[in-house]
Amino acid sequence: MSAKQSTAERPSWVAHFFASADQQKSAANFGMWLFIGQEVLFFSGLFMAYIAYRWLYPGTWLSGADVLNKWLGAANTVVLLTSSLTMVLAVRELELNRIKQSVRYLWVTVAFGFVFLGVKAVEYASKFELGIDPEEQRAAGCSALRSAATMWLAFALGALVPVLPWLALRDPRTAAGGSLVASLAAMVCATLYQVRGQYRDLVLV
Repeated sequence: MSAKQSTAERPSWVAHFFASADQQKSAANFGMWLFIGQEVLFFSGLFMAYIAYRWLYPGTWLSGADVLNKWLGAANTVVLLTSSLTMVLAVRELELNRIKQSVRYLWVTVAFGFVFLGVKAVEYASKFELGIDPEEQRAAGCSALRSAATMWLAFALGALVPVLPWLALRDPRTAAGGSLVASLAAMVCATLYQVRGQYRDLVLV
């Protein structure tokens, strides 16, 4: 095969680590299905936790709804969705080798992150004004700081675990399989930890 034929059969947009455009398309499809699968697993657990809590503590949900600021919650939802958009646009600009535009979108995303934290600060301040005392919660065994740190750690590990097999293994298929197994194992462990810590009154068989 000549160099001209090889160039003609391999489009310029195919990444250097793929043998052909078909292989790149297959890898992209596989990656998208992995992403959809982990989203289904994550949100299934989230909604099941919501259903369990709603069933076990109906009065708590009703009292919580009375102090919920729906407008601040809606504003933060818009902030999160918009920051996701700006992050995707930053990645797109980077793919097009437009570095300055990508950096601009990244700074916009960072700004939305600070807006999100500001809205949460207003929400927490309003809770304190209603008499929800963090010291009382801490005395009862609850800690907002510990909860926030646990959530941050869970997200950090959730982002790191699927990447580790790709760093340790050279064969792409083996790395993809290892990433899938590691992700499933991490989600199972996280679920068991949540069940152990938050559903102590349920009997596990």
